[in-house]
Amino acid sequence: MQYILAEQEKFYVAGIAIKTINKDDQSSKDIGGLWERFMSENIIEKIPGKLSDDIYCVYTDYESDHNDWYRAVIGCRIDEPQINTGLFMALVPDGNYRRYKPQGQFPDCVAGTWRHIWDNCSDRKYIADYDLYKAGANSFEETETEIYVGVV
Repeated sequence: MQYILAEQEKFYVAGIAIKTINKDDQSSKDIGGLWERFMSENIIEKIPGKLSDDIYCVYTDYESDHNDWYRAVIGCRIDEPQINTGLFMALVPDGNYRRYKPQGQFPDCVAGTWRHIWDNCSDRKYIADYDLYKAGANSFEETETEIYVGVV
């Protein structure tokens, strides 16, 4: 699976969060429920200072690696961290990231790309990784997605 190595500056995402683990497909259930809440409660409209309607799913606060507990945050990129909003703030630090562009039927292509990353990306930092879901798609199936994995 192809990727591009990209250097990027730090940024913040504000949204809602859940702590989860990949074991026994628990993360799919937890993150799926988080997506349902994000959409049904129209969280995107409650994010002050958002820079666009692009949606990020940030994976952070890893206890060790992809086999252990971590936090998933669904939200939008913001101009600066804020307090007292009732939202979770996630920092995506500056550094090197592998950028993958999932190919195939959405959303299965995203899960397939992550399985490939888990099996083949041995130089991960396990600080913050994220999915970017670009705004403007005409349908759910047409959503343009990129996956960024922090590496050494």
